[in-house]
Amino acid sequence: MNPPLRRVFFRLSIAAGNTFQIAGLAAACFCFFESQSTRTAWFAVAAMLCGWALLYFCCHGIAHWLTGRLLGIGFAYYTVGGTSNPKGWPPGLRWIFEHLLFFGVQTEKSSMQRASPQARAVMWSAGVTSSAVVPSLGALWAWRNKVPGSRLFFLVAVFWAIGTLASNWTSSNGDYAKARRALANS
Repeated sequence: MNPPLRRVFFRLSIAAGNTFQIAGLAAACFCFFESQSTRTAWFAVAAMLCGWALLYFCCHGIAHWLTGRLLGIGFAYYTVGGTSNPKGWPPGLRWIFEHLLFFGVQTEKSSMQRASPQARAVMWSAGVTSSAVVPSLGALWAWRNKVPGSRLFFLVAVFWAIGTLASNWTSSNGDYAKARRALANS
């Protein structure tokens, strides 16, 4: 049985997708710096949460793209749509994650055929790995810089990262499954 298709809302060129994601990553850094420098606790917490969310949503697709390009894989365009792993979320969150705007990236078929199985596996693994590691590092930075509420939030972020990795690892259509298939077909 084929996994359900990801709900795609629209497509972007690689240049536009990279621009949006880089802008989102820059905005995340700005939010984290603001969270450290403000004297208002509620604003610091809001800025930290906003920075974390921007890191979470803007690092995945560009990690696939950057890693793939470094390994010689070409890309056609970005997609923006819901999660490709809806079953990895509990029912209440599932609907939300099917409707959030996640960046996905469409590979060029011919370059994927030319790429080694190891290169394909690394490219597929880069997205979800960055979705776990990069936001967690942002939360760690906030904690190390004594942003109000950041110690508890760092623990939440780490548990979120573990959940992200675990749900993707067990999914039949997640990035890690694609990486395993690439290696199995070598």
